[in-house]
Amino acid sequence: MKDEYDFTDAEQGKFYRPLEELDIPIYLDKEVKNFFINKLRTTERPYSLNEIVNSLLKKDIEISSQLTN
Repeated sequence: MKDEYDFTDAEQGKFYRPLEELDIPIYLDKEVKNFFINKLRTTERPYSLNEIVNSLLKKDIEISSQLTN
């Protein structure tokens, strides 16, 4: 490392991204993933794995919020 660095043209926060803007990977267990992939193969409408999982999670959130109200 250098003893001194020149930060005269530096831009503070240039690479900062708020946490809510970060997309984090979510890994499914192998058997869960295989279940949904098999379901996708048997459906006529072209869904993606993301659409199916997000739809189920949204439904789960809706059910959970009804239980707490």
